[in-house]
Amino acid sequence: MDQLTSLDPVARARALGAALEAASDEIEATQRWPQDLLEQLHAAKLMRLFLPKSCGGEQLDPCTYFRAVQEVASHEGSVGWNMFVANSAALLMAWLPLESARRIYADNPHALIAWGAVNGQGAKAVDGGYIVNGRWDFASGSRQSTWMGAHGPVTEADGSVRLNERGAPKIMSWLFPTEQANRLDNWNPMGLRGTASESYTVTDVFVPEEFTSTREYPELRREPGPLYAIPQQGLYTVGVAGVATGIARAMLEAFRALATQKVPRGRPRMATDPLVQADYTKAVAKLGAAEAYVLATMADVYAGAGDTGAIAFEERARVRLCCTNAVQSAIEVANWVHHAAGVSAIFPGSAFERRFRDIHT
Repeated sequence: MDQLTSLDPVARARALGAALEAASDEIEATQRWPQDLLEQLHAAKLMRLFLPKSCGGEQLDPCTYFRAVQEVASHEGSVGWNMFVANSAALLMAWLPLESARRIYADNPHALIAWGAVNGQGAKAVDGGYIVNGRWDFASGSRQSTWMGAHGPVTEADGSVRLNERGAPKIMSWLFPTEQANRLDNWNPMGLRGTASESYTVTDVFVPEEFTSTREYPELRREPGPLYAIPQQGLYTVGVAGVATGIARAMLEAFRALATQKVPRGRPRMATDPLVQADYTKAVAKLGAAEAYVLATMADVYAGAGDTGAIAFEERARVRLCCTNAVQSAIEVANWVHHAAGVSAIFPGSAFERRFRDIHT
């Protein structure tokens, strides 16, 4: 594995392709990852690509990160999803006090943070920290996590809600060891089943101030560098785009292999059918253009970002636009592949069925 970590992150992800595909059925059925696969993912540092170098991370540029997520998702969609969620959570370490961040990550090579989305639940401010109560949902990766988090508004001691400079509730993030959360085994969707994005409850958990931060202000980060000038929600969309395009690209490659063999009744072999050829090349172009748009935009935004401060609002919009376009393009390509593959795509175990469910979840 030392040889593996000497490779660039995309090559590391590619090197795990066979292991990911071999574990895919088990991940789908059990909603758990084989321990040996999890060990390999940690050893390859694929969950630390956005983690600051000061905490033992890669602090990777968003373009290489996008391609690494793509690579993993092309082999196993649920692992690709949890990989990007884990990396998105690691971004908070650029705001957290360095000693706190190192306590979570530097002393544990298997450290991983999972959390659910903001939903109005929150915490009460007390001396030295906060008391967190509530239920949060969609905690992707919670079964692999060592720490968990929650986001929400703060109720002050006098009962008032803490506001930001815009007069809206200020959203804070609290981190605590996973064993302090009560995870609910309630994840039963049609796709991305292996993410185990279950709900969890937290009851009267005290979180010290030093394990509390906010994602609202890139300019207030402790860690310098252009990566952290991009808002966390923007980098989150880069990960989503990587998962979607990775799944769609795997479906395209599987369709190409199918087309060389399949002869529909009353039709020529699919690979020689001019109509199939035309539609296939359109799909390849659509996906390739979407990927190129992400890479060009993120390279430009990253190059223009400063070591301190935050990128401009217009740049934030560009990030969202290129990633949203990539996700929508990937879905359109996946839909075409699933339809064009016909009955070859409708049975469990095919190269298309699970990926189709995953990309629509």
